[in-house]
Order: sequence, then structure tokens, then C-alpha cells
Amino acid sequence: MTARTLRGVARATLAAALITGVAACSNPGGGTGGAAGGGSADSAVVGIATEPESLSPLLGYGKDGNSKIFDGLLAHDADLKLKPALAEALPEVSADGLTYTYKLRQGVKFSDGQPFSAEDVVFTYRTILDAKTNNASKTELDAVAGVEARGADTVVFTLKYPYAPFAERTVLPIAPEHVAGRQDVNSGDFTTRPVGTGPYLLTGWSKGEKLSFKANPGYWGGEPAVKKFTMAVIKDDDVRATRLRSGELDAAILPPNLAEGFAADKARTTLAAKTFDYRTVTLPTHHPVTGDLAVRRALDTAVDRTTMVDKLLEGAGKPAFGPVPTGSPWFTAGTERAHDLGKAQRILDDAGWKPGADGVRVKDGVRASFPLWYTSGDKIRQDHALAFASDAKKAGVEVKTEAGTWEVIEPRMKTDAVLAGGGSPADPDFDQYLLLTSSLAGDGFNNMAWYDNPAVDRALTDGRRGGDPAARKAAYDTVQRELVKNPGYVFLTHIDHLYVVNDKWDGLTTQIEPHDHGLGTGPWWNVETWKPKQK
Repeated sequence: MTARTLRGVARATLAAALITGVAACSNPGGGTGGAAGGGSADSAVVGIATEPESLSPLLGYGKDGNSKIFDGLLAHDADLKLKPALAEALPEVSADGLTYTYKLRQGVKFSDGQPFSAEDVVFTYRTILDAKTNNASKTELDAVAGVEARGADTVVFTLKYPYAPFAERTVLPIAPEHVAGRQDVNSGDFTTRPVGTGPYLLTGWSKGEKLSFKANPGYWGGEPAVKKFTMAVIKDDDVRATRLRSGELDAAILPPNLAEGFAADKARTTLAAKTFDYRTVTLPTHHPVTGDLAVRRALDTAVDRTTMVDKLLEGAGKPAFGPVPTGSPWFTAGTERAHDLGKAQRILDDAGWKPGADGVRVKDGVRASFPLWYTSGDKIRQDHALAFASDAKKAGVEVKTEAGTWEVIEPRMKTDAVLAGGGSPADPDFDQYLLLTSSLAGDGFNNMAWYDNPAVDRALTDGRRGGDPAARKAAYDTVQRELVKNPGYVFLTHIDHLYVVNDKWDGLTTQIEPHDHGLGTGPWWNVETWKPKQK
């Protein structure tokens, strides 16, 4: 897909990171106006909107794979199928699904020259699971009962229960015990000066500005042709577009209205990525209004998802009816919800929510009013929040939108609604278990709505523990049908991602992308395989 077809693409795609703010990135590639960002075919500078808090996989960096500095036992190919990385083959799985055995690739070294071995794998997983490690994602490894090395080239995981997508969890990057094991896991130098086995080495990190990398000459997969790689952290969409146009950047993630400005630029190409990235409104069960089933059902029906896609996203996405996009084989046909204001009003009428003098409904002295928070500076979340509030008002529900940082929002999540985001294409368990299971209510950003539905809990357990694909599909069908009857969230849209890239390399592609974006996703997901175009 090229820039010359952008005008049409812009109405079908959207950049992932519509986050506004003041950027502090100064000439990240060292180029000048009009010159290509990297300055040569063996360097690249890309503009991203966010950066990680840490570069340590022990603290969660790169947990979904593709971290550039590190490798996992497995990795994803262009179609998101698992392939060997530090393992020489896909794992051998026992008949009962409780044991996963990995044979390791021989001759791999960390970037400091020390050999990689099974002990590094054991160290990585045991450290993440240690209660003293500040890794917010450790619940994703809940199924692991133990991990042990059998010699230098074999690792065996033992699970507490059969966990169908466990192999997907082993794209997690492996840290070197001889470096990270000698430091404080939460605050040591390794968090900002990592050593890994990946295709690139970190050469510098100016927080809020840029991350700089160079090709790893000893990479087991072969030294990359792109020798220098820089990720410029530029939160503001307009600034990112300006710096792309001036030549400071070789590539950037952009919203359609800005990407359209490059449509006539024959030196650049546009790449669109479909995603699992959704925006949703949490409906906390501990609030007297959002905790009422009738209100939740009415809001789920009153919202005009199609108009949101058309107006807010300029056609760049699709209506969302749950965490699973309609185009996914895991989506349950028949769970689409049509916009029906009349039906929403009848649901509220029948439940005793009667219109008050000011148009806001009242039941037992409680006004149908609640706050909805969105993160400050995030234009796309703000737009979704305002549109949702407008639709709710037509049904007689008052939604008061509020902006704040996550530090302000997080303590309020038990009772206040939030315009949230998420999504992972790796496995339906990743999308749904952390979001919906009742046992994780109030666990950080897991189950932000405090959703509690025994039928969903049972189905989520069946889905993650079952090995038969048909049985798993039936379980997730149950989850999605239950969300129609008892929505804990009002899912609004799935958002497509859009990138503009200098047309000087072969190998530019995109994958289906998750909610998280930046370092591991975008056309640079496989930058280590790019080759300069022959002139």
C-alpha cells in the first residue's frame, strides 16, 4: 500500500498512539531539514509516541516478544504464528498438557560475549515469579508450577494446570543471570543498560527523547543491514508529522488526517495495520448507577458505535462489541449490538429509571449520573468519552467526563468509569481473562470494572485450560454471549494503526497489532531483516 493510495486508506486506518502533549525530542537522527532521518540506507530513525518505564524483561519489558534487545524461547512470524528463537524448535508438550520441554539453540551469546544457557531461562522465569519482583504482568505466568534446567541445553516447565496458550507466554525475553542476577532486580543498572541476545544493542536512552541502538555484530540470526536504529519519543502527533516532513524521521506512526498530507510524496509509503486495539468504557459494579444491570444494558444499546468509527476515526477501524474484533475467528457471530435508542429507553423505563425534571433519570432517589475519566492529553480517548456521554444523555443518563493522569484515575477505578484500552491478538485468553475474571477485580488494571459473572468465570477457566480448539471456541462464545446479557464494559471501537515510512528499504510489512504499541510493533517489527533498496 503506497502513499498514492493514502486518501482511501485514511478512511480505513488509524494510528495507534493518538496521544497529545509537549515533546522534547531534539533532532534525534542528527539530520537536517530535507534529509532522510537516518542519513543513509544503513540507519533508520522512527517516531513513536510512548516509551517503556524499564528495559528489563524481568519487570515486563518485551513480554509479548519482539523487543529488539532480547530474544524469547519463541517468536512470532509475520502471520503471528510461533517460531523457534532461542529454542531450536517448538516445545515438546506432554499428553496431559502439564510439561513443556524446550531444546535450546546452540552457540548463542549475549551481547557481552558470555554464552546463553538453560540457567538464564530458569533465572528469568523464577525471578519474574518472585514476590519481590515488581512485575505487574506476573499473573500471566500463574500456570507455572516450576521451571528447571536439564543440562545446558534443555529447559522444562511444569504447569499447575493445562494452560492452552502457554507456548505463547514463552516469547518473553530472556535476561542474563550473570548480569541481572547480581543486581537489585527492581532498581539495578540492568533496567536501563540491558544486555541481551537480540539483533540490536542499546547505545543510549534519553528518557522522554529517544532510544538509540546499533546492530549486534554477534547476533545468532546474522548482523542486521540497518546498522543504526533510533526510536524518537514524540508524543505530539503534529510534531511527529512535522519532523517526518523535515527529514528528521524516516518513519512515524500518524493519524489519518496527518498522514494524508504525505499522499503526494512519492518518496514515502503508507502501511496500514489491522489491530485488536479497542476502546471501552468500564462500568464499575460498586457504583449505584453503573452497578445496575439495566443501566449497563441500556448504555450498551444506546451507544452509536458506527458513528464513532465514521466521525472519530474517519472510518479507520470498526465497531467493537467485546475485546475480540469482528474479523477474528474467535469472534462470536450474533453478538453484534445495533444502536437502538428506543430500546435503551425502554430498558430503563422497565427497570424503574424514570426521567427527572432535568431529563436525567432517577430511581429510588438516585440520579442516573456518574463520572467517566480519560487520560489527559489523549485526544482519541477524549473524543470517545464525549461521544459516549452524548449518546448516554439521549437515553437519560448523565455522564460527566473528567481528564486526569493515571495517578489520579487509578484510585478511583473501583467506583468511577474509565475510558480504557486493551487488546492482544496472541490468544483469546490474553484478551479476556485479565479483563473479566472476578478473582482479579481491583488487581491494578486487571478487571477494572470489578466484573463478577460466575458463568464468565467458568468459561474463562474452560477456555484457558482446554486443549481442544473447538471446546475453547465454545468457551469464548459463552463469554461473548454473556457480555451481551450482562455487560461490565461498553466496548466502543477497534482502532487501526497507520504508518508513513521512507520508501528506501525492502522488507517493510506490518502484523496484526495489539493495544500496546511503539518499540515492538509497527513496520519496524522486523527491522533486523530490512535491506536497502537497490537504486
